[in-house]
Amino acid sequence: MSDSTPENSLSDMTSDVLAAFSDAWTRRDLEALMSHVTDDCVYSASVGPEPGRTWTGKEQVREGFALMLAFDTGQERHEEEHPIISGRRGAATWSFTGPGPDGTVLTTRGCDIYEFRGGKIARKDAFRKVHQPDTQD
Repeated sequence: MSDSTPENSLSDMTSDVLAAFSDAWTRRDLEALMSHVTDDCVYSASVGPEPGRTWTGKEQVREGFALMLAFDTGQERHEEEHPIISGRRGAATWSFTGPGPDGTVLTTRGCDIYEFRGGKIARKDAFRKVHQPDTQD
């Protein structure tokens, strides 16, 4: 059996393309984000009922991206390190800094796990660490 099947082939994703996607997210540029995803892209957000909510297909992913961009409004986004790309998969870490419900500045850290195909993002699965206020027993 050959390893040249599409499932095992290397992606032509580059760190520059993934950085452009990240930059579009930071700018909240929905059209630029959509230019970097496949037509059958799957996006699993870091918040929602599943836990997280999942959108499938470019039009649904557009809706998911728009909702997450609105969810994180008022927060400043930072890339933590250079993304990792290994064949058809990749990962990137990020943080959002902004006011919490009581006005205290909070930092939320997270990461995205990616699958690539044809130089585009075929899957984006987001995870975040959520700040919980200190509680006393």
